[in-house]
Amino acid sequence: LTYAWIFNEYPTFVHQDSRRFVSQETGNLYIAKVETSDVGNYTCVVTNTVTNSKVLGPPTPLVLRNDGVMGEYEPKIEVQFPETVPSAKGTTVKLECFALGK
Repeated sequence: LTYAWIFNEYPTFVHQDSRRFVSQETGNLYIAKVETSDVGNYTCVVTNTVTNSKVLGPPTPLVLRNDGVMGEYEPKIEVQFPETVPSAKGTTVKLECFALGK
């Protein structure tokens, strides 16, 4: 499976950059330092690479709060690494790690 996200409507896909990341492990979309231009509807697209069939999830709206309150929470690493990561010599291994907090 591969994961992608549509921003507002097809064919506008979320492009990964220094603020946006789509996890190919979980399908989650991560946006750092949300900006006004990020406001809109996001729709997850899951593609079966064997059959090339696609399934779209429901749109999820992202809105900005006007009061600026996010809620206080302590810094936290959001990751669940396995105890070992087997890999073959010469292959590429990608570990995803996300830190949240305020």
